[in-house]
Amino acid sequence: MTRSAGQEIVVGIDPLDPSVPTLAWAAGEAGRRNRSLRLVLAVPPLHDTQHVDSTPERMSLRARGRQALESARETVLRLLPGAQVVTELTYGRPAAVLCLRSEGSACMVVVGSQRLSTPAELLSTRSVAAPLSAQAACPVVVVRAPEHTADPSARLVVGVDGSEPSLEAVRFAFEEAGLRRAGVHAVRVWQHHALGLREEYYSAEHARLLATTVAEQVQDHPGVNCTQEVCSGHPVEELARASADALGIVVGRRGNGGYTGMRLGSVAHGLLHRAECPVITVPGAG
Repeated sequence: MTRSAGQEIVVGIDPLDPSVPTLAWAAGEAGRRNRSLRLVLAVPPLHDTQHVDSTPERMSLRARGRQALESARETVLRLLPGAQVVTELTYGRPAAVLCLRSEGSACMVVVGSQRLSTPAELLSTRSVAAPLSAQAACPVVVVRAPEHTADPSARLVVGVDGSEPSLEAVRFAFEEAGLRRAGVHAVRVWQHHALGLREEYYSAEHARLLATTVAEQVQDHPGVNCTQEVCSGHPVEELARASADALGIVVGRRGNGGYTGMRLGSVAHGLLHRAECPVITVPGAG
């Protein structure tokens, strides 16, 4: 099973860029899973480390943080009346703080997307989506825009490459689709090889591997309609295309992200920049 045994959905709050779509996604998920919400705002460290708690700048950040948290709480309660909502104001780099929360009682972490450039992702203290998706111990949802909920044939897209992390992604996608009464569109992308073999051979082999990968979840979730697609090309481009009108795209993640937290994988990292729907990164079970 995916690592979703926690009781809280943790939401990262950015006081400089409040995201109603992010709060709406988290509130909807809390209702579907009957989970409480924890809204977390981390005040990043200041350059001046002397008496930081009493400096006017730190006090201003703390006041703005409290205000942002209260505004976010009010928004959630408008979206999901009666929800159990806890707010938390703390200090530290936001990505690091949220990673720590993912190791505790969180069943998932939800954040907005700033679409920072690659240098900014590496250097900015406000960079959250990429390092969090690379390191968190539970699924991470990165929300950029409102869901495509008007489509009656709503579906989640899941990228499948046959690895153990992608098996976890498939499990999560079917679980989520079952909660939403939506479908799953499983996609396997392969790239051309200069081995002289016919394209039909590769396509048929990948179709067989895809069907084998999703077979168990298809059997375990008979109420979830599953479609399958095999295509050739660049994985990021093809998965972004397939998920253009999706409720979200789910991908697996290898490893723990390393010290810098940037070992996310080229496909997942690329989708954070290209996908027009929420990107859900699921860590492997190992």
